[in-house]
Amino acid sequence: MTAMTDEESRGTAAGEADAANEMMRLARRINRANRLYHADDAPELTDAEYDALVRRLAGLEARHPHLARADSPLHAVGHAIGASPLTKVTHEMRMLSLDNAFNDEEVAEFIARVRRFLSLSQDAPLAFTAEDKIDGLSCSLRYEQGQLVQAATRGDGQVGEDVTANVAHIGDIPQLLAGDVPALFEIRGEVYMSKADFDTLNATQQAADGKTFANPRNAAAGSLRQKDASVTAQRKLRFMAHGWGAASAVPATSQFAVMQQIAQWGVPVSRLLACVEGATQLRAHYDAIAEARPTLDHEIDGVVYKVDRLDWQQRLGEVAKAPRWAIARKFPAERADTVLEAIDVQVGRTGKLTPVGRLAPVLVGGVTVTNVTLHNRDEIGRLGVRPGDRVRIQRAGDVIPQVVANLTPDVARPDFAFPDHCPQCGSEAVAQEGEVDVRCTGGLICPAQRTQRLEHFVSRAALDIEGLGERTIADFFARGWVESPADIFRLHEQRARIAALDGWQDRSVDKLLMAVESRRSPDAARLLFGLGIRHVGAVTARDLMKEFVTLDALRTAAVAAHAGDEAAAARITGIDGVGLAVLSALGNFFHEPHNVEVWDDLLTQVSPPAYAVEVRESPVAGKVLVFTGKLETISRDEAKAQAERLGARTAGSVSVRTDLIVAGPGAGSKLKKAAELGIEIIDEAAWAEIVAAAG
Repeated sequence: MTAMTDEESRGTAAGEADAANEMMRLARRINRANRLYHADDAPELTDAEYDALVRRLAGLEARHPHLARADSPLHAVGHAIGASPLTKVTHEMRMLSLDNAFNDEEVAEFIARVRRFLSLSQDAPLAFTAEDKIDGLSCSLRYEQGQLVQAATRGDGQVGEDVTANVAHIGDIPQLLAGDVPALFEIRGEVYMSKADFDTLNATQQAADGKTFANPRNAAAGSLRQKDASVTAQRKLRFMAHGWGAASAVPATSQFAVMQQIAQWGVPVSRLLACVEGATQLRAHYDAIAEARPTLDHEIDGVVYKVDRLDWQQRLGEVAKAPRWAIARKFPAERADTVLEAIDVQVGRTGKLTPVGRLAPVLVGGVTVTNVTLHNRDEIGRLGVRPGDRVRIQRAGDVIPQVVANLTPDVARPDFAFPDHCPQCGSEAVAQEGEVDVRCTGGLICPAQRTQRLEHFVSRAALDIEGLGERTIADFFARGWVESPADIFRLHEQRARIAALDGWQDRSVDKLLMAVESRRSPDAARLLFGLGIRHVGAVTARDLMKEFVTLDALRTAAVAAHAGDEAAAARITGIDGVGLAVLSALGNFFHEPHNVEVWDDLLTQVSPPAYAVEVRESPVAGKVLVFTGKLETISRDEAKAQAERLGARTAGSVSVRTDLIVAGPGAGSKLKKAAELGIEIIDEAAWAEIVAAAG
């Protein structure tokens, strides 16, 4: 293998820097969209816009898995429930979301992944169910002895809201199931509002000067999540089942047969549900549903495919927020033409200058679009766009809304002059060698960076300090009360001044200060992530702390590595998924005196305990495993999934940190290296025994 040149190495690091920054921005937008959609019932993005953001982030995480964040919204289902008048309910089984496919090639790859995971040959039968994907609010109905005892929204997948009294007014949901029913059976599906009922509700609301709804999904969510069930009773809601959750027994061995049984119990299922086999039949049923879409009485945004055999579903299991055995084939995006009226440049937490296009409002698929991201200086140059140009936008693609074409490139008008100084602090704005992003060099003297870094520090994935939102941080920063992370823990000194502000009372101030005090002994990985060191996302922070246990040990190693200590550098880069970009970022962070001041000041206010690594009960818990050679009874993916369930970590290469090798026929250099290092080696049969013994 040819070694990389210095230039290639710098290019790789720059590419990773770009990816890490974009992943951070995408995560922030997706998290906001999740909150507005799932918690507030007030989405600002269309489904296509949201799907495109998720699609872009998933692509980046696939290409740079070591940069993926532990708090990635791709791992989240829905959104955590905030303030709500409804009682919270913990689901016995998580309510998952679905991964998406946007074309035939991605559906074909989904089928191929299933075959690879199950070690099925190309000609082995593989059936799927296919049904329309209703755009509604997910709901779980818990039946005991056939009697409805509880209904709950999905929430964040773990905790939802109790809407039992509300669903009593939905005619599609029986209080008592018909026929022979298991002692416990949770039916899951979508609460929705028909198109006609949506139009009637909005007309009634408008006539009474009440709140109108943007679409049927919002109307259904707002109507179901009412503290007063009588409000729900006045609105016509429907329900359609698409699956099930906890069950004392499952009445059949296939998805299709169980759904037929649910229908016989008296709960509606889609009349478009079918059992099909192969990509050709899947596409044909997708086309049939797309053709029927305008005639349906409810809104749909795609077609859902599920592996039909339940034993195969169980083997395939799940990843993060979605099952491996199902996927949603979404309908294509739409385009529209409008005028680019202006280009504004915003400054992000890392100092990146991001151009945002302001559009003449344009209706695309029933949604008004007014803003579009232009990514960076190079993208503006590639498109050749200038204020005044007529542009074509679409609601799908890499980052949406997206400009796909400049329709007036030949019209004479001045080129857009990208700023060479920060619009926030006036510091020089430059692009480092090998990078496309232009960044403010002001660092922590730049108000945009300082406030956003503070927002990041208190965010849910970092220290999660309730009460310190974007507006509060900005207000306290402007007053000089919070200029660094350590200042947050000195807020008790400003108690009287905070209480004197409009909107604050003694009780709310006490609640804020209690939230701050509760983070005096924060999780070390969250604290590290909260400092916003480039390339150190939540996953990387966690992996670093697993290796070093204390922040002092990590700092010592980073400083030593930056000074040329090869052993310290090797220890950092030897962590699975941690590369040279992280090593360089850590060294640069601790080499900058101001960062060290911030670090030392913070540690006078907080005392993070030694990082506790959660270890599951199994012989391989906490160990690093390498699978090599050909596995004959299971696929490599399934073997890795088994190892992760047992609390082990898997790596792609053998090193001194490897604890166990599982070797199949054809194992080559990895087996030889393992023998040289004295690493324990077992065969596939022995691995199967470990898995079976662990249950």
